[in-house]
Amino acid sequence: MGQDVRSPRGPRCIALVGPFQSGKTTLLEAILARTGAIRNAGSVDAGTSVGDASPEARQHKMGVGLTAATTSFMGDSYTFIDCPGSVEFAHDMRAAIPAVDAAVVVCEADERKLPQLQIILRELEDLGIPRFLFLNKIDRANKRIRETLSTLQPASRVPLVLRQIPIWNGDLIEGFVDLALERAFVYREHKASEVVALEGGDLDREKEARFSMLEKLADHDDALMEQLLEDIPPPRDAVFDDLARELREGLICPVLLGSATRENGVLRLMKALRHEAPGVSETAKRLGASSSKDALAYVFKTVHLQHGGKLSLTRVLAGHLDDGATLQSSSGEAGRVSGISAVSCAHDTKRASAEAGDTIALGKLDTVKTGDTLSAGKTAPAALVKVEPAPPVLAMAIAATDRKDDVKLGQALLRLNEEDPSLTMIQNQRTHDIVLWGQGEMHLRVALERLRDRFGVNVKSHPPAIGYQETIRKTITQRGRHKKQSGGHGQFGDVVLEIKPLPRGSGFEFSERVVGGAVPRNYIGAVEEGVVDGLLRGPLGFPVIDVQVTLTDGSYHSVDSSDLAFRTAARIGVSEGLPQCQPVLLEPIHIVEIVCPTDATAKINAILSGRRGQILGFDTREGWPGWDRVRAMMPEAEIGELIVELRSATAGAGSFTRQFDRMAEVTGRAADQIIAAHRVAA
Repeated sequence: MGQDVRSPRGPRCIALVGPFQSGKTTLLEAILARTGAIRNAGSVDAGTSVGDASPEARQHKMGVGLTAATTSFMGDSYTFIDCPGSVEFAHDMRAAIPAVDAAVVVCEADERKLPQLQIILRELEDLGIPRFLFLNKIDRANKRIRETLSTLQPASRVPLVLRQIPIWNGDLIEGFVDLALERAFVYREHKASEVVALEGGDLDREKEARFSMLEKLADHDDALMEQLLEDIPPPRDAVFDDLARELREGLICPVLLGSATRENGVLRLMKALRHEAPGVSETAKRLGASSSKDALAYVFKTVHLQHGGKLSLTRVLAGHLDDGATLQSSSGEAGRVSGISAVSCAHDTKRASAEAGDTIALGKLDTVKTGDTLSAGKTAPAALVKVEPAPPVLAMAIAATDRKDDVKLGQALLRLNEEDPSLTMIQNQRTHDIVLWGQGEMHLRVALERLRDRFGVNVKSHPPAIGYQETIRKTITQRGRHKKQSGGHGQFGDVVLEIKPLPRGSGFEFSERVVGGAVPRNYIGAVEEGVVDGLLRGPLGFPVIDVQVTLTDGSYHSVDSSDLAFRTAARIGVSEGLPQCQPVLLEPIHIVEIVCPTDATAKINAILSGRRGQILGFDTREGWPGWDRVRAMMPEAEIGELIVELRSATAGAGSFTRQFDRMAEVTGRAADQIIAAHRVAA
């Protein structure tokens, strides 16, 4: 493999991913500063960073959305996409990474973050994305590098191959040895590292570590294996070729060292990306893009600017794209580009066109959404990527503080959902609440802040209503009579109803066995409507289910009877009869499936038991070493903030899905408390 293959031409796009607070945004600052895109690296804590620049990110000092920034290095253009580390904002990462050329996984030697690291590496592995591991905060390391590597290895399905080893000065790391280059470097804070002589104990360690690296490369290169067996030093170019090939084929994950806050290790990382990361043509091939002269692009993020309209952050995968071009979308919509901008730190970012490899923002594509594939051809392209949001795990009911803002709130929620499809909105038909579902407590909090700050809508929130219902245990017969006389035609309706319980899950049934025309046929539909009205709110305050109501008798007046009168009579009959039917409260029960690291399973079981959960069993999570899957039955009322406890017990890595199973009776004190609370709220 030659040098031209190892250094692809054209702009490249690199994702910065990693566990929460591993230093991704700080690394982006260091890269931009070392490559001259900005004068000095900003600080997340001081609120001066290019990444995490939104008001919400500044306020919470954490990534709550991705940031894209472009710089150049040794004549090549690189766009870095800084992805949030919190699992609550992971959808941004999932939508962006399919179209990047490679990923830099930023992590540290912290065993507690291993499950988060495993989740991220699994995403990259499943998509076949080449990845480097950047072991950050190396200046704070208190373990030997081999010990750290053996701690991190279980998170990766492919070998973690050490590219560098640290140079120790007592208990401090002062530099590193590049095992591929066979050179030693001493760190200089905020400056390029200085080459030093490789000698003494460092030379012995380098030979041993380099041989270990070559052994792992030789697992996929017979010629290299033969050279090692015969003690023939392999040519340096051949070693670099192997590193590049095995990275791109997903056979290894190279590990580089550094400290983002001190800008150490940044230039070596950039050189590794330059020589070893694939280019856009290989990325398009990985995505299954068909060869065509037409421009082909992928939208990985939608942004609604407060005053600048809609922007679609896009990676051009092939061809040439002009401003003003009409693009066909994989979702079947077409749109005309109104403005192309580079995603860079410069002020003047407008462009007339874009080429394959460029990462750009396209203006005013109102019908295009995140995840769409775009083509400048005449037909809609096939979708190259399908990104499904993770199932939501936490909900809150919201309403505009000022009723005049109801329409504005609806429009703002649609825009929020366009920006972040992992937020979902459901209208509760019974309570008329808007229920906002998200990925966790912070996710929902940030959504409310965006509604207020960006869209100018203040909202109030409260826990969503639980889907309590009620049923009956006893059969009765009840007359319902409605008679009203007020001059002219009056109102008269008279019905006799049999109200009877049905087996659980049967729903509602209505029938009639009227004889002799006691209730004329044309009023029977109105009687059924009145019965339904009466079941909407039972004696305990909740909708009534699993009931059969039969119209058995009644009477009418030739002048005063009407549909409205019989509907009212039926509602009265049901409302007066239900309290005599031994009403009982029902609560929804869900099957909950939790995935968690094995060392947290005992805590999870305790959490479930404390929330009235009935554990159905647990086993290992298939294909995930060190993880378990726990199944339980849980009342819906207990699931509300389950995710908060779950994340706390699993260092942010655990999650769950749920599915409605059945309605179950609630009796005694628990039922009394629920009914009393409902009456107070009503």
